[in-house]
Amino acid sequence: MTPKPETVDLIREKALWMRRTAFSMVHKAQLGHPGGDFSAIDILATLYFGVLRYDAKRPDWADRDRFVMSKGHATGALYSALCAAGYFPESWLATYMQPRAMLNGHPNRNYVPGVETNTGPLGHGFPVATGIAIAGQLTGAEYRTFVLTGDGEQQEGSNWEAAMTASFRKLENLTLIIDRNRLQQGQSTDVTTGMDPMDEKYRAFGFEVAVVDGHDLGALYDVLSQSPKGRGKPLCVIANTVKGKGVSFMENQAKWHHAVPDDAQFAQAMKELV
Repeated sequence: MTPKPETVDLIREKALWMRRTAFSMVHKAQLGHPGGDFSAIDILATLYFGVLRYDAKRPDWADRDRFVMSKGHATGALYSALCAAGYFPESWLATYMQPRAMLNGHPNRNYVPGVETNTGPLGHGFPVATGIAIAGQLTGAEYRTFVLTGDGEQQEGSNWEAAMTASFRKLENLTLIIDRNRLQQGQSTDVTTGMDPMDEKYRAFGFEVAVVDGHDLGALYDVLSQSPKGRGKPLCVIANTVKGKGVSFMENQAKWHHAVPDDAQFAQAMKELV
């Protein structure tokens, strides 16, 4: 589905706000994962401001679409998205990573409205999302389930168990999105454990597969907004992204998986994020 220009403009505006906000949170806390935040933000902005059906004033609305952030360490991206979507006030962001804060390093559904399940240990989100999708299938619910994983996370075997189950049950309302930035903590994903051809692997597991530029908002909207009705199988969207996208000194640098900016780097980033 081709998005209207005003939809793309809104998503772009929100994505910029989310980048500036997430980086400010990480700078203030001196903790976080800004590289992975920035590779995922365009995906999250497209979901929350173009695709997902939700009511931020009723986080437990039964007919809401479900979104699971399996790469749970990227909380700067997730919390900025939830705040922008209206799940909690902007004042909460100043508490990021503080002792006993609700906005801690990994999302907790007991503390943060809009979080579907606790994540952080990699490889857990996709299996949980598969279970959520099965529940919807069994009850005849209309909601869609989306889950975002990192590409390094695909090295976890639990993902492939979930893939087998999702395909076997023909979970057409389930969409797996892989943030394919090709870097994980310390080095390239291909050095740790090569995963290509990732698209052919998911096709072999019985998924419909789409490969897109994970920073092309129109392309993301097009593939994620399409109705799953009649597809008869789950969808895997491989989003080719850039770690640290939007800040020159962070882009494609593995060290920014877990690095935090000093004052000079923060100031430079704010000049670039306009």
